[in-house]
Amino acid sequence: MDPAIDRVAVIMPTFNERDNIEATIDRVRASVPYADILVVDDNSPDGTGEIAESLAAIDVHVYVLHRAGKAGLGAAYIAGFRWALERGYRTIVEMDADGSHRPEDLPRMLNALAGADLVLGSRWAPGGMVLNWAKSREFLSRSGNAYARLMLGISLRDVTGGYRAYRAGVLGHISLDEVKSQGYCFQIDMVLRTIQAGFTVIEVPITFVEREHGISKMSKTIIAEALWRVTLWGIGARSRPNSAMAQANSGAQAA
Repeated sequence: MDPAIDRVAVIMPTFNERDNIEATIDRVRASVPYADILVVDDNSPDGTGEIAESLAAIDVHVYVLHRAGKAGLGAAYIAGFRWALERGYRTIVEMDADGSHRPEDLPRMLNALAGADLVLGSRWAPGGMVLNWAKSREFLSRSGNAYARLMLGISLRDVTGGYRAYRAGVLGHISLDEVKSQGYCFQIDMVLRTIQAGFTVIEVPITFVEREHGISKMSKTIIAEALWRVTLWGIGARSRPNSAMAQANSGAQAA
């Protein structure tokens, strides 16, 4: 086994995912038995945190981090990253708890870390696909990624996706205290910081499956934040000589 993936932590933020959490954890355990799972629960009123605790009580590979309230996806992931870094994990994975990120795709993503520092599970790279999405949702995702490519000067096709695997050294290098973005914007922010730091990012095609239970956390606020921040980043990069945009093009590729 590659030493980079001999200790894997799968970070799984949750808010009202009681109908999904157990099945998702079971599938991760079946697909990557050596991985540990950290559920970061934002005090879900539906009891998701309690369900996660009951699973942790019978499986040494499952852990739960309880937060006081819903403070955003980015903050939940930062909390999970810190937990994993403090415990010496070598690989840190982002994954949704709602079943949309297939655990069965994770072994391929982890294997791809042999040639990269960050692997993106990509819906829009050749071979990737989305199941059960409305055309309007697909258009929103494709156009958002196209806008990010244009403004930031990167070639990656899916920088808004939340299924990815980092080498721990990447997250240890990034100043996590400075990351304030949320939602889609958090995912773009982290990719951009990774590339600007000189790390290699590749994409591995995945199949994204729309959730069967619960409701999406997507909102107009999340979309507006991503549009605003990406625009500011793009304008700022163009105004600086030797900007990070050139680094972005050299540090990103498809698997």
